[in-house]
Amino acid sequence: MNKRFGATMALALLAGCGGTSSSGVAPVVVAPTPTPTPTPSPTLTPTPTPADTGSIALTGNTSPVHDPAILLDNGTYHLFTTGNAGDAEGFLGLRTSTDLTDWTLRGGSYAALPAWAAAAVPGATGMWAPDIVKVGNEYRLYYSLSTFGTNRSAIGLATATRIDPAAPAANWVDRGPVVQSSTSDNYNAIDPAVFTDADGRQWMAFGSFWSGIKLIELDPATGLRRSGDTLRAIATRPSPGAIEAPFVIRHGGFYYLFVSFDSCCRGAASTYNTVVGRAAAPTGPYVDRDGKAMLDGGGTPVLASGQGTTSRYVGRGHVAILQQPGGDHIVYHAYDTQRNGAPTLQIQPLVWDAGGWPAAR
Repeated sequence: MNKRFGATMALALLAGCGGTSSSGVAPVVVAPTPTPTPTPSPTLTPTPTPADTGSIALTGNTSPVHDPAILLDNGTYHLFTTGNAGDAEGFLGLRTSTDLTDWTLRGGSYAALPAWAAAAVPGATGMWAPDIVKVGNEYRLYYSLSTFGTNRSAIGLATATRIDPAAPAANWVDRGPVVQSSTSDNYNAIDPAVFTDADGRQWMAFGSFWSGIKLIELDPATGLRRSGDTLRAIATRPSPGAIEAPFVIRHGGFYYLFVSFDSCCRGAASTYNTVVGRAAAPTGPYVDRDGKAMLDGGGTPVLASGQGTTSRYVGRGHVAILQQPGGDHIVYHAYDTQRNGAPTLQIQPLVWDAGGWPAAR
């Protein structure tokens, strides 16, 4: 693995291949044995992204893009992505667009890892899997710290009152960790996804492998974890099924939990795919279209992996949902089989059927 992709490849493999049952009994966690994976070698000159999967035809700097998080603010789309030491994009690279199709790379949102990272997660060399929200006049940028093959991980928070595309790292103030996990825990504190419920309470879903997807409540005033909060389980899969990268939205009378199944970060061999379930309350229980609980491995397909087809883009996952009055979009990365498996930004309209279930158009 080279410096650019070594850490991001670990996102799908930071796991102990396990899950919790509905009884809540934690399994014995065994760290995985790393296996060699293809190393994508993206071209340095950005090229247009064809509309192969139903994706909007994108132009500008759309690769390498891993784990996209998106925010529309004052007429500009802000896209943040995973970044590692040595990446041209920098830590938590920022791209902007005014039309959702043409993307310009602005640079890293951090010049270096936060000061607390070395003690909390020794050996971390990247800032992964961000999420971006705006609360009042404050931007809140959440990010993950971890290393390959372990759940000694943390989710951190940075805040700003201005995002400056000309100086992406200029205004962010690091607020420290929101939630952490250690090797004695049965969960992995990466892949944050923040949302607000109908009552104004704020929540963070997160998790990768181990016992699956967890939920904590945040303090709306600070964006940090609410004092006295209880960790909740909202989705898992029977071992050795992989689950990670949650994203939760409120639509109609339901909360929808999107998650990625199977393996990312293996270039053209990636099998990442995306499923969804819904619940009447933010804490669940989330079930799929057939009524199967997501705590029992349920999930209705939204994005197929693309493997076994003639599709150029495979391994479709780590989604963010962009909700707009004119129509929703699903934003994700997939691997370009014609460019040595380079992770590439993809955006598709997200439509809703009469039963209230979403599908990528």
